[in-house]
Amino acid sequence: MTESEKIKKIVILGGGTGLATLLRGLKKYPVDLTAVVTVADDGGSSGRLLDEYDIPPPGDVRNVMAALSDVEPLIESMFQYRFSSSEDLKGHSLGNLMLAALTDITGDFARAVEQMSRVLNIKGKVLPAANQRITLHAELEDGTIVTGESKIPVYGRKIQRVYMTPEEVEPLPETVAAIMAADIVIFGPGSLYTSILPTILVKAIREAVLTCNAKKVYICNLTTQAGETYRYTASQHVQALYEHAGKAFIDTILLNNADFSSYFNDGPPWPVLNDHSELEKLVPNIVMKDIVAFIDGGIRHKSDEVAEWIIEYMNESTEKK
Repeated sequence: MTESEKIKKIVILGGGTGLATLLRGLKKYPVDLTAVVTVADDGGSSGRLLDEYDIPPPGDVRNVMAALSDVEPLIESMFQYRFSSSEDLKGHSLGNLMLAALTDITGDFARAVEQMSRVLNIKGKVLPAANQRITLHAELEDGTIVTGESKIPVYGRKIQRVYMTPEEVEPLPETVAAIMAADIVIFGPGSLYTSILPTILVKAIREAVLTCNAKKVYICNLTTQAGETYRYTASQHVQALYEHAGKAFIDTILLNNADFSSYFNDGPPWPVLNDHSELEKLVPNIVMKDIVAFIDGGIRHKSDEVAEWIIEYMNESTEKK
């Protein structure tokens, strides 16, 4: 098999609906997919399971697994089903409960994710950024320290930095190996401070990202996010990534170039401003595409279009090596 014929390896870091949207597009291609998913969530069903079972929060991992699953739609719907009537189960999703049960049975969250991945016949691998419970903290511009992922956006003040405890968290060996072997490493889209940055707060993951030979891509958010990125420009998103990583590392940024400002009636949220003059100082390659989709009253990235561009970019990049 020649170099160009080898199965290309893609690693995506993040969490939330943005990561799941992107993966739904990428799973249609014959590539080796690995999703490294944040485990900083402490709200809703995940938060309750944290207290009851002392496990990493399963919510983001569950959403990513559902996005990569290759089962009957009814099975995926069941996995994502959220109870609404029972007092004891209200707010819990069935998938979260299944992952909690498997963790209890196997004694290991990562092992539970691996076993559930087989049940759902997922395309690729889903790896939690850490195999233990962690707590996310944010230092705000006035020096206030906020503890807990779900509480960080509530304060509505500029975030200086995020950090986690315990600080010395080891990722799964498979995670570091996947990053080091990747052809392309992707960050985003997703909540900057509570989904994307927590993945590189894990020291070994951060070091792997900075030293691997893969092209590093940031898929910028379409809109700013209340409590996290109020009025942030594209360059401010990138700058936050660099400040938390300790150095510049993004090779290419993908931005939206479709005008959808009228959708918001003066916001918030607001479309992320593409400040090219500042971006050119931070990122070697800037790509603009119409990647906005309006789905169920909300705004999402066009998963198919973004995935198609990623594949083209990756193939072009590896051919030049």
